[in-house]
Amino acid sequence: MKKRIFQFGILLFLIGLVVNSCQNSRKALGITVEERMAFDQKVGDTLAIKSDSTEYEIIIIEPGFNLWLTSIARPEGFYSQSFLENRNLIMVTNWNQRVLQPLRFNPNLYELQIDYNPNIDYGYELNYKLYNYFIFFQRKYGQRLGPWLPRI
Repeated sequence: MKKRIFQFGILLFLIGLVVNSCQNSRKALGITVEERMAFDQKVGDTLAIKSDSTEYEIIIIEPGFNLWLTSIARPEGFYSQSFLENRNLIMVTNWNQRVLQPLRFNPNLYELQIDYNPNIDYGYELNYKLYNYFIFFQRKYGQRLGPWLPRI
């Protein structure tokens, strides 16, 4: 009987650790009131991202993203293009893997694959907005598309 009580106590302790770590990861994101307002928008936002120097375009239909991009995200020029390209490649790869696993990952979040070729120069603006969409997406839906916490 004492052995079962001890095992039950260990189980409760482990459950407490898991719950505490989940709460700490949410706190680590530091979502502000302004950011929560952007996340809670219901009106559709459509943002077409085009590169002036190339023929490539991304269309993002996500309520609140445009507000978040203009009011919360780091300004253009904050990151180097090589930084954005490296991060985008990692996040696109993870995104596309999740699209292909609809039983494991929510198919309502990961609907379409992203065709991102690291050998093509998409330009700064397209990489900047794609990177910020990934940050927005991860913070809004509590996802992780890379080994780091999605911070602003």
